[in-house]
Order: sequence, then C-alpha cells, then structure tokens
Amino acid sequence: MPTLAKILIRTLVLPFLAVLLHWTFVAKAANSSRPNILFICTDDQAAWAMGASGNDQALTPHMDRLASQSAYLVNSFVTTPVCSPSRAATLTGQYGYEVGVHNWFKPDDQTNGLDPKFTTFAETLRDAGYRTGLIGKWHLGMHDRHYPTGQGFDYFMGHRHGGFKVVDPELEEMGEAKSYTGLTADILADHAIGFIENHLRRNEEQPFLLCWHTRAPHLRWLPVAPEDSEPYSEDFEISIPKYPDLDTVSVTRMMREYLMSTRSVDRNLGRVLGALDELNIADHTVVIYTSDHGYNMGHNGIWHKGNGKWILNHDVPATHNVAKNNRPNMYDHSIRVPSLVRWPGVTEPGTRIIQTTSNLDWYPTLLEMAGFEQTENLNLRGRSLGPLLRRESPRNWDNDMYAFYSSHEEYASQFVEEMRMLRSCQWKLVRYLRAPERDELFNLVSDPDETVNEIANPEYTNIVSDLHAKIIRQMTVTNDPALTLLRN
Repeated sequence: MPTLAKILIRTLVLPFLAVLLHWTFVAKAANSSRPNILFICTDDQAAWAMGASGNDQALTPHMDRLASQSAYLVNSFVTTPVCSPSRAATLTGQYGYEVGVHNWFKPDDQTNGLDPKFTTFAETLRDAGYRTGLIGKWHLGMHDRHYPTGQGFDYFMGHRHGGFKVVDPELEEMGEAKSYTGLTADILADHAIGFIENHLRRNEEQPFLLCWHTRAPHLRWLPVAPEDSEPYSEDFEISIPKYPDLDTVSVTRMMREYLMSTRSVDRNLGRVLGALDELNIADHTVVIYTSDHGYNMGHNGIWHKGNGKWILNHDVPATHNVAKNNRPNMYDHSIRVPSLVRWPGVTEPGTRIIQTTSNLDWYPTLLEMAGFEQTENLNLRGRSLGPLLRRESPRNWDNDMYAFYSSHEEYASQFVEEMRMLRSCQWKLVRYLRAPERDELFNLVSDPDETVNEIANPEYTNIVSDLHAKIIRQMTVTNDPALTLLRN
C-alpha cells in the first residue's frame, strides 16, 4: 500500500498540484498587471468649481495638482442633470430610463431602485477578480433588494438615499446602521483610506476598485472644518454671475458656502491621494475624478441643477406643468462636470482633452483599463476613452451629446416635464415634450452662456430639423418611453 500510495501521489496528485500552482501563479500575475482603480464621484460639483477650470475663486489645490498629473476632460457631460439617473448611467453604461431610473429617488421611496438584473461595472470587475468597495452615497434604491452589495460591491459603507447630515451622521456599514461623530466629509475619507489599507493587508496581489462617492458639495454645505472655511472669510471677494434682478445677497452667501464645501472635498482628496503615495501604490492605481452632474449658482438666474430654482428678487409664476419659482433645465452648467483621469504609464500629465465625453463612457473605459473587452450583452451606450487618454486623437470621434431629464417625481402630479436634448459642438436643441412652447436652441459658439433662445429664428430651421432628427434617432435606439410624446 505505501508503494501504491507513492505511485498515486507521483502520477496523479503532483501533476494536479503543479497545474494548480501554475494557474494560481498566472492568475496572480494577471491580477498584478491590472491596475487598482479609485473612482471618485463628487455630489453636485459644477465644472467651474475647481481651480484648474480657470476659476480663481475655487481654492482647490489638490484637485489642481491632480489635474496637472492627469488628462483633463474639459468637455465632460452627464446624460441627465439630477442624481439618481446620472449615477445609474455611470454604473450601467445605459441611459437612466433604460434601466428604470427616470428621476432622483426620494428617501421615503421603498419601491423604486436600480434593478439588480442590470450589470454594473462593479459586477464586471468583481467577477474578473477585483475587490470592490463603495464608500458614500448610493441613491439608487432604499429597499434591501437594491442594496449595493447586490450590485457588484463586496463592501459598502455610506448612505442609501441622496441627502444626509453634514456632521455627526448616521451611516451604515454592510447593512448595519452606525452613529458617527465628526464631519461627514472626513468620515467618508477615513473609510476610503481604511478600505485601501485593509485590502492591501488582506491580499496585496489582488487589484481593487474603490468608488468613493463624496457627500459634498451637496446642499447643505455647512459646517465644514475651519481650514475649509477660513480662506472664504468676509474679506474674500465673491464674484457672481450677472442676471436681471438677481438676488445678489443670497447668491453671494450661497456661493461662499458652496465653495467652502467644495474645499472640504479637496482637502480630503489630498488625504486619500496622500495615502496612495504612502502605501507606494500610486504608480499602480488609476484615479478617476468626476461628479454626478453640474450646478448653477445664479447662472441664467437660477440655482441648483436640472431641477433649478429661480433666485430673483421677484417670484416667477407657475405654468401648466412647472411649479412656481421652478426652472427645469438642461443648461451646460447643469450637465457639464469636472473630469480628470490619472492613468499611470498611459495618460500624459497635463493633457487637455477637448472632445465631448459623457458618463456613459466610464464603463467601457474601466473595462479597457482592467484589460477586458466589451461584450454585446452589456448593451453599453458609451465608448472607451482609451484612444483619447492615449492621445491618439481619433478622427471619427462623434462629439454629439444626447441627454434627457424626466421630472416625474419632482413636483406634484400636475407638474411634470419630459425634456430631451441634442448638443453638438456649436448647437444645442432642447425639446420640452409636454410644453413645446418652451423649446430652446442655443448657439454655443457665439452664446456659450445660453442667454439667447434662437428656436424661432427662421435662419436656423434646417439646424433645428437636423438636431431634432438626431433626438428621434437616439430615442428610438434606446427605446425611450417618451417617444410617443414626440410622435403625437
């Protein structure tokens, strides 16, 4: 028997172990060649709320340093100007209405959310061997069936709904509610750093994907740490947009507070990037920095995002489908976001990418970064930014941008709007499907601030027809449920 046992070990067991060890080594080698990915998504950060944008009021030294080390996507947009559908588009690579997310989810909504049948980029990377984590805001469903760990994240710490306290928050970690003491911005950054450190202790060979979704600079903006507010003392001169009868007192105060909140993000960005340096993994970690949508602060007479609010010294009356003092919109300030990509060994520091990109492009880009090919079953609407990040300047890059805003749950039932937009490098057409009299056409070259509506100008009839046809084409391809409103 001993002899037979030795024969069996030599002929069966040892070859099996050799094969097992070989493939274990190959798997580790493959994983080690894949970069870690830190995906940072801020909340309500306008493209102008970053010093690197040229705004000297935005005191953001860490964002600016990251921009100097990264490719800066100066024409980066999102497909809808409010939180939940934009986040759904980022995670799934499809338009919000394609995955059942039309508008932002209210905290008392226990029914709606991102259906787990749709594959997120976290699921794809997790299944490919990445350790995945989400720190911060989810806002894609309050019910347990929509929980982040069922959507591709191995670890979740944060909050399920959109708004939560700026200080001493109650957050949850892996389904367990916990009370925390301190500033929420700092607490989330602490856990982002903790996730990275704990992961490296567990398995430094395995790559990680960490989505750090900051709470700031979402309203409410204060309190912040003293070092975030001190530069914006009353002596700091705040400049604000010009608009007839603008409530300049309110806008000035709000702008100051908003920039303080943005600086709290910046300070914590410095802490997290510093941790990558200290852990000696910065050269093997892709850093993506973006936001879920833009923001207005007195621009065009409103504040907020797609569900904008007039901020004037007089009231704006309600219409048949828009509530008093409300201004649903798809201005560039609502859909343009700050976007930076630091991809060690690929992106050239300080590169400025001028082509139009959208949050639909993040999913296929992450697949390329991780070394995977896109498969048709994912039904991704975007394209990988790899060629742009490598400065290949593809000649056939399509700079048209299609977006939507459905304010189904924003107002009372009688206040409903469906908006569809097509933006080219020069023109933007916005269709208000339930109120065509409000349709807009802007010349983005001669009027980048979108102040003159040219929709009734007969000189541009052909341009309107061309952009309208492109809107219908996009709505048809994506099975937009609002298409019947256009046909009627």
